[in-house]
Amino acid sequence: METKYTLNGAERGICSKGCSPCCHQLNSYDYLADLPDNAEVTDLVEVQFKNTRKGYYHNENHLDLAKGDIVAVEASPGHDIGTVTLTGRLVELQVRKANLRSMDDIKRIYRKARPVDMEKYEEAKSREHATMIQSRQIAKELGLEMKIGDVEYQGDGNKAIFYYIADGRVDFRQLIKVLADTFHVRIEMKQIGARQEAGRIGGFGPCGRELCCCTWVKNFNSVSTAAARFQDLSLNPQKLAGQCAKLKCCMNYEVDQYIEASRRLPSREVVLTTMEGDYYYFKADILAGLVTYSTDKRLASNLTTITAQRALEIVNMNKQGEKPDTLDNSVERAPQKPVDLATQDDLTRFDKRKKKKKKKPRPAQPKNEA
Repeated sequence: METKYTLNGAERGICSKGCSPCCHQLNSYDYLADLPDNAEVTDLVEVQFKNTRKGYYHNENHLDLAKGDIVAVEASPGHDIGTVTLTGRLVELQVRKANLRSMDDIKRIYRKARPVDMEKYEEAKSREHATMIQSRQIAKELGLEMKIGDVEYQGDGNKAIFYYIADGRVDFRQLIKVLADTFHVRIEMKQIGARQEAGRIGGFGPCGRELCCCTWVKNFNSVSTAAARFQDLSLNPQKLAGQCAKLKCCMNYEVDQYIEASRRLPSREVVLTTMEGDYYYFKADILAGLVTYSTDKRLASNLTTITAQRALEIVNMNKQGEKPDTLDNSVERAPQKPVDLATQDDLTRFDKRKKKKKKKPRPAQPKNEA
């Protein structure tokens, strides 16, 4: 008998245990969640904190943890509050991917969060925005060339992490002293890049979807303008830049496919010689394998589009000293006219026609008998 899993009451064909709550970023679907004894394989648990910060902890107390549970974990000093996002076999794979310096640095989980822990947590989180605004003003008064992009308080309120962006090296020793005297907490400064800041803040891209850096991208690979050239994209900084003012990460998604497809095209510097004259490269549809040539080297004149296979045939013929009669040897077909759907039927067929009420026949009146 086939087992069907349900998610939010609807059959989706996937295990509902593997779905994380949608209130956190960088969620991972646990495709191993429905395996037997999955939770007993390892005591490692993935815990997510504010935005994109995640950590891995040992469940030494063998707590019955599931996705979405709020737990108190070991911190230095004190404890922190986070949400469980992964358990079982998949956590070991995530730990390898995270490239931790030492497995001994993995701390432990204390307990599930109590109401007292949540009260301290909510109180600390309520101070984050005001702390960020005030810390920016302090950094400006000290003349430091840096931007504090986010502030994250520890769950117990004894420590605050200040995420900042700077082009060069910043001496923030005086800043730490002023921040510690102002907010009366332990200060930790953490430098991040523009892409990491966009992931922490969040937003939507020109594609209409949520930014990849705040949904699933964890490792940021360098993006160069060469990726745009391989894909024949316009080198317009306004179109190529993302929300972080850097080159869009999505430019790397298809560049390998374009590089592989471009190897099947002739070189742009090659001139095709025919009996009609010379043809120069104008543009190409890389994925479709079509190349457009022009009779003028600088202008679009007498444009002719041929397949990459036909172009390579002409190149081989030219190397042997032969010239084809024409550039395109395919049979010319009459261009198909677009079908006008409006002429096929009356557009009023979509309107709801009102049904005419049938008039009821009047009852026959009795004739007056003489």
